[in-house]
Amino acid sequence: MDNENHLVEENPSQEILTFKSLGLNDVLCEACEKLGWKTPTKIQCEALPIAFQNRDIIGLAETGSGKTGAFALPILQALLASPQRLFALVLTPTRELAYQISEQFEALGSSIGVKCAVIVGGMDMMSQSIVLAKKPHIVVATPGRLVDHLENTKGFSLRSIRYLVMDEADRILNMDFEVDLDKILKILSSSSTRSTYLYSATMTKKVAKLQRASLRDPIKIEVSDKYSTVEKLQQAYLFIPAKYKDVYLISILNDMSGKSVIVFASTCTTTLRLALLTRNLGFTTVPLHGQMSQTKRLGALNKFKGKARSILIATDVASRGLDIPHVDIVINYDIPTHSKDYIHRVGRTARAGRSGKSITFVTQYDIELYQRIEYLIGKQLSQYVTHEDEVMLLLERVNEADRQARIQIREIEDDKKDNRRKRKNKDKQNDDFDDMKSSNKKRKHEYNDSENGFGVKKHLKKKKRINK
Repeated sequence: MDNENHLVEENPSQEILTFKSLGLNDVLCEACEKLGWKTPTKIQCEALPIAFQNRDIIGLAETGSGKTGAFALPILQALLASPQRLFALVLTPTRELAYQISEQFEALGSSIGVKCAVIVGGMDMMSQSIVLAKKPHIVVATPGRLVDHLENTKGFSLRSIRYLVMDEADRILNMDFEVDLDKILKILSSSSTRSTYLYSATMTKKVAKLQRASLRDPIKIEVSDKYSTVEKLQQAYLFIPAKYKDVYLISILNDMSGKSVIVFASTCTTTLRLALLTRNLGFTTVPLHGQMSQTKRLGALNKFKGKARSILIATDVASRGLDIPHVDIVINYDIPTHSKDYIHRVGRTARAGRSGKSITFVTQYDIELYQRIEYLIGKQLSQYVTHEDEVMLLLERVNEADRQARIQIREIEDDKKDNRRKRKNKDKQNDDFDDMKSSNKKRKHEYNDSENGFGVKKHLKKKKRINK
């Protein structure tokens, strides 16, 4: 970090910048217009001119600041100038974020025919190998699965790539992808022949170490304080007894009817229970958590993004990187254990200049965690006003819906156990059948050997021919 240049965005000039004035070509300016990007965000204003000079970048920016555009646009402009297969590699910490970045690249590059490949865990490796064999322009991957392909997929190499992006670098490192990252960096071409962009919400010691290993003379762009929430976000808290969390949640969802809401819970079980409870009361809800298969997770996300469902109940799997433009309210049903996760959760709303609202439930057990959050963001949250008498009118209905939800969860678990038992029995039967087959073959083989040994079989065949 000693020799890196710093560029901290405090008060941008009064002149209104456009994508064209930043050096973006007409084709991509048109693509931005189609996506509704009228003016560049702060991070884009700072990053694009530097990227067009082929400099390495460390970007520190608040969540929802338009980071994807800041690295996708320079890559697409360079690709347009000198087309090449396997042109750029983007590394991300989660599968959902990888799909989202790929969608953004394809939307921006639709008029120039950009081909992207998403390489993440939980999907079939053979299908991914076929996609990689076609040599897409952009590869968006999680580090673990990419290493699998680099080590096991014949003919797949990334030595020719011209751009490397590490998005949400702090989170990649927090998820123990350090070893995989080292392997990838060793396999790639030297940093002198490629441009590298490292984007992170925070500059941790691990990120600083990664920067020294992978970037050459980078320019650091910082467009916000170390920990901050967006100005247009209205943040409130609600202090309630733990046993009444469900009824207060339903009351708020009733008040926010017709709006798009993400509810964050701390465990997969709570997520599923709340999804079933709210559905039992007539809400259009979809759950998103780590125990769901990759296909179901993408399906849930697409239903919410496409507004087929108005409420997404999620664990922290959705708290970072996911850009869902229309989120009006974020509710922290369970307060996050790590204060930094609060910033990422509430950052799902009030994105890219829009306004939004967040409500955090604080119970008698959460006061210390809540105080840590206020200390971290440097501001006091306002109290969310509710009328207890009105809320408690819903208690009986909510308790009944919760009882039904718990029965449904037990049924789901019983079905899973039955399926597991059936599979186990089927496997056992197959094993027994295989043993029986091999034993019969063995006996037949022994019988034939004994007959042939004494020349009986040969003699019988000869006798048959004479009789004919």
